[in-house]
Amino acid sequence: MIVFLLLTSLFMWVFSGQMNVLENGYASLDTLFSLAPWVFLFLVPAISMRMFAEEKRSGTLELLFTRPVREIEIVFAKFAAAWTLVILSILPTLIFYISIYQLGSPKGNLDIGGTWGSYIGLVFLGGIYAAIGVFSSSLSENQIVAFILAVLFSFLFYLGFSFISSLASSGEWVNIIEKLGIDYHYQSVSRGVLDSRDIIYFVTIIILFLFFTKTILQSRRW
Repeated sequence: MIVFLLLTSLFMWVFSGQMNVLENGYASLDTLFSLAPWVFLFLVPAISMRMFAEEKRSGTLELLFTRPVREIEIVFAKFAAAWTLVILSILPTLIFYISIYQLGSPKGNLDIGGTWGSYIGLVFLGGIYAAIGVFSSSLSENQIVAFILAVLFSFLFYLGFSFISSLASSGEWVNIIEKLGIDYHYQSVSRGVLDSRDIIYFVTIIILFLFFTKTILQSRRW
């Protein structure tokens, strides 16, 4: 949380450049919402890399399975813990929102709809990263391997599909491939319009990776 808040604060208020809100002279949180996905790309896997990898390494995973809880409950609890920490990291950035709201000329000259849409998108993006991180942690006993896998998978879903679609020729498939990526839907909700298709996408990807994690854990009993 400290690393995330420190990095975003430095780029928004201290370091010179286009990302600096005061130097840019425009009442916007675009710097936060463009920088946060990249910071989370490394911080969320660092949070989740121990979730199951450490359980496997220490041999406590089998003990955990002897408890009167189902695999899906264990998976969801691990995911909820990681996602909660991500959300708690985002909450202090509301200070940035209040500051820019007050600094606007006139006061409150801020795209409120786009800002709250971006916050919702950022929360769901953190949820997807957390689900991917928990899944990656279930694949290995080594935390570093789990971290690297989580970063690779997260990057693939964030920008990988957009990159692939840019290489493809024009056509219907290009649009379909692009819509498989997180960035397409993240940018969509950042406009301030909550499309049900974007919310369904976020929830579906989270559920999908939690299901994959449950399947990996169940495979240890086969």
